[in-house]
Amino acid sequence: MAATATYLYCIVHASRTPLTTRAPRGLPGATRPAAAALARPFWLITASVPLDVYGPAALESSLRDVRWVTDVALAHESVVEHFARQPRATVIPMKLFTMFSSERLAIAETRSRIKDLEAVVERIAGCEEWGVRFTRPPVPAAGTSPRTSVAVSGTEFLSAKKAARDHARQSASAAVESAEHAYVTLSAIARETRRRRDAPEGATTPPLLDAAFLVPVDRRRQFKAAVKKLADTSGGTRVALTGPWPSYNFIDAESNL
Repeated sequence: MAATATYLYCIVHASRTPLTTRAPRGLPGATRPAAAALARPFWLITASVPLDVYGPAALESSLRDVRWVTDVALAHESVVEHFARQPRATVIPMKLFTMFSSERLAIAETRSRIKDLEAVVERIAGCEEWGVRFTRPPVPAAGTSPRTSVAVSGTEFLSAKKAARDHARQSASAAVESAEHAYVTLSAIARETRRRRDAPEGATTPPLLDAAFLVPVDRRRQFKAAVKKLADTSGGTRVALTGPWPSYNFIDAESNL
C-alpha cells in the first residue's frame, strides 16, 4: 500500500456532523473529503493523500509548476467553500498543503489549540471575507500633440509641460484621497479589516488600496452597495470587489495553525 498523509482542508464549528455527500472531489489523487470529530462542536475536514505526490520531495519539484499549484489551490478552495456554505457552520480554513502524518496526529495537534480555535470562531462567526482593490488607471502613452505642426516658443512649451505635471500630481493626490476615504467608509461597515501594503504579483507599484474586510452576513448588501457607490464616484480609479471568501485573512494571528 502506498504511503499516505492526512491532508487538512479546514476546521468546521457546527453542532452537527458536516455533510460530505455532495462535497467536491478535492485534491487530485486524494480520497474524498471526510469529517473527523475533534472536540464538539469542532470537526476536521480531511482526506488521505499519497506521499509520492504530496510528500516533501515530490512537492519540491511540483511547486515549480504554476499550473499544477493553481489547480490544487482551486481544488482546496472548492472544498473549503462547500463547508462554509453549510447552514449554521463557521469554517476556519487551513493554508494550502497543511498535512499530518496521520489523522490521529491531526486530531491531537489541533485539539491542543482548542482555546485558540474558540477565540477565532468568536471573531469570525456570522461573517464572510470580501476583498477590495483600488488601482490607478494606466498612464496614457504620449501621443502626437495636435500642435506639433505649429511652432511654439520655448516658454510656451515649458508652461505646457508644467501644466501637465501639475495635473498629473493633482490627479494622483485625488486618487489617494479617494482610496483612503473608501477604506474608512468600508471599515465602518466591516467587523475587522486587513490592509496589504505590498504590490500584488505582476504589478509594478502597490495599489491605492488593497484590503480584506470581515463583513457580517447581515451587512453584505450594505457593504456591496457602499463599494458600488465608491466606484461610481472614484473619478476613473479602478475598483475591484471579490468575494465572499472564507475568512483566510482573519485567523492566522490567533489560531497559529
